[in-house]
Amino acid sequence: MSIWSRITAAVSALTQGESLAAVFEKLRSPPERSVAFTIAVIALGAKMAKADGQVTRDEVKAFREVFQIAKEDEAGAARVFNLARQDVAGYAEYARKIKAMFADDTDTLCDLMEGLFHIAMADGEYHPDEDAFLARVAEILGLPEAKFRRLRARFVPDARPDPYDVLGVDHSASLSEIRGVWREQVRNTHPDRLLARGLPEEALKLAEKRMIAINDAWEEIQRDRAGADAHRHL
Repeated sequence: MSIWSRITAAVSALTQGESLAAVFEKLRSPPERSVAFTIAVIALGAKMAKADGQVTRDEVKAFREVFQIAKEDEAGAARVFNLARQDVAGYAEYARKIKAMFADDTDTLCDLMEGLFHIAMADGEYHPDEDAFLARVAEILGLPEAKFRRLRARFVPDARPDPYDVLGVDHSASLSEIRGVWREQVRNTHPDRLLARGLPEEALKLAEKRMIAINDAWEEIQRDRAGADAHRHL
């Protein structure tokens, strides 16, 4: 049974007039957390699409990139998207339900935010309303502002990303300390780790983007430190 069949079953189990937010109450057990994760990204993505006033083809394409939606599963994905867009429940209620489900699993909550950033940037623009939306979602999920800034640095090209922000390390940290953080993030980005956290296989493309950003940041810091050392010895 594919994840999309399980999503369709979960949505179909809602009673007449019941909010999509109720789905998260029914998907608390670990085997179904990947279903909940996927619904969460689609549902919050739909709410975010309303935030900037339009749903573009690029945003729909971004959903496909994250979840690799097969042709036969498009109707199920569209149903979840439209349910969320029309739902009287606000995005804050969705975010609170998701926070209750994943509790202190910060890594999975960051995975969720990465999916939303990917969708927000799909049309090449980062709307101020999208930034406000994502900042509020991150706040409800209990993610520190520094983590939010780090995620935004990876996705939003409004300025050259600070490699220290990307890795979440202080500028004064030693190279060995930074290396330790980089290695830990590489380990945590391994597909096996993501699947163990309940991230569906369909969403592993997010990890590819994260790995590139992590490695680029580490290489830039090494170059900068080596250049600074060479300058001091002149």
